[in-house]
Amino acid sequence: MDEFENLPTPDVEVGSVEPGELLARIEAGERVTLLDVRTESEFEEWHIEGEDVEIANVPYYEFIEGTDESLLARVPESETGPIVAVCAKGGASAYVAGVLTEAGIDAVNMAEGMNGWARLYEVVEVSRAPGPGTVLQLQRPSSGCLSYLVHEGGEAALVDPLRTFTDFYVDLAEDLGVELRYAVDTHVHADHVSGVRRLADRTGAASVLSVAAIEQRGVAFEVDHPVEDGEVLTVGDAEVEALHTPGHTSGMTSYLVDGAVLLTGDFLFVESVARPDLEKGDEGAPDAAGLLYDTLQRTLEMPDDTLVAPGHYSDAAEPAEDDSYTARLGELRESMPILRRDREAFVEFILEDMPPRPSNYRKIIAINLGERETDDEEAFELELGPNNCAATRESIAGD
Repeated sequence: MDEFENLPTPDVEVGSVEPGELLARIEAGERVTLLDVRTESEFEEWHIEGEDVEIANVPYYEFIEGTDESLLARVPESETGPIVAVCAKGGASAYVAGVLTEAGIDAVNMAEGMNGWARLYEVVEVSRAPGPGTVLQLQRPSSGCLSYLVHEGGEAALVDPLRTFTDFYVDLAEDLGVELRYAVDTHVHADHVSGVRRLADRTGAASVLSVAAIEQRGVAFEVDHPVEDGEVLTVGDAEVEALHTPGHTSGMTSYLVDGAVLLTGDFLFVESVARPDLEKGDEGAPDAAGLLYDTLQRTLEMPDDTLVAPGHYSDAAEPAEDDSYTARLGELRESMPILRRDREAFVEFILEDMPPRPSNYRKIIAINLGERETDDEEAFELELGPNNCAATRESIAGD
């Protein structure tokens, strides 16, 4: 039974807004005002953010005992439409929106709550990709997770798919009229449940993971296509080259599409670099950070116009003109002084202020290694919240 079924029912009709509609308003630069009514700990771990988002946190249970002036004074005022009440699944926030409406405050409920927010998924073409392959960036706004569909000549490869969106990928491939040849993981993920095996079962695509990851992590399932460093996968006339880029994990492998678009997974982002402590913990983090430095230095030897297409973005990232989270390698060299530090200074900086590790990361890693099974509901619940795979959630440009 839903824990919010027994909440009192306000004597007013409560309007609602769909998560996708709210996202469209935020992306359009419209000022929105939110009241998150989850507990303080839930709010602090994860909430909706944006440059034009004003948000306050007042837990729903404070409204049950009745509203007074001091409580209503904590509700933010909105000059651009109704306040949007938000909770986990939409029940408690519907109640609070009703209470506010009864108190004469214009308020609506976000349908399905943060769970609905977590199911939003957008497709953006990386228009600066020179081809022949078309690169689509698949964006999950709730966590900043990025996946990629590379297609050409009726064939396609999916890189870093999320299990939650398996049906979405299958439908997208059908709409594009392409056959999935490969389902690829850049590494053993710690922030989301991989969709590689599910896609392989559904579509007949070959599951792909690097030999380095398989050997070093002890993967407990059979990988259809263990890929070697430097090996080229073909998708129609497009070429996708595997490049071993360790540091975030020992088996981290990036994929260079048509010699021009580098799918970096989690080792390099457009506003930050990877954290090095998720595979071997604090004890192994210094060595991993040094390995990450070496990887970044090799990467910086690539042409400046190489387009970096990362596996995540944070709220500090700015989208490119085509709305993708991508950046030229030369641009990143200029915007991130950390990339120009020496090895010792780099390692010290990376280790000094890492964010909390991703929620449930040990369970997620075990699932992605094939050591633990899970159902779809648990898989979705485990990965809710921020990904925290970067060395910091804030931009390190100008560090």
